Amino acid sequence: MKRMKMLVYVMVVLLFLGGCSHMSPTEQRTLSGGAIGAGAGAVIGAVAGGSPGIGAAVGGAAGALGGYLLDQYERRGHRF
Repeated sequence: MKRMKMLVYVMVVLLFLGGCSHMSPTEQRTLSGGAIGAGAGAVIGAVAGGSPGIGAAVGGAAGALGGYLLDQYERRGHRF
């Protein structure tokens, strides 16, 4: 059973990574921000005693918005 779960996880990761190959830089930043935000939101939601699912949803939305806004900021020639 553990072996089957591991195989499913590996396949999901490979499909996820392969699906990002033809994305624009804006799409890549938005997706990266969303993934990082969802992960952080799930951890914070679990640690805070709330719902990890709600934390992941809120964090993912905030991260995607942040990634998009960062891309637009840098496209205008601004640098950190």
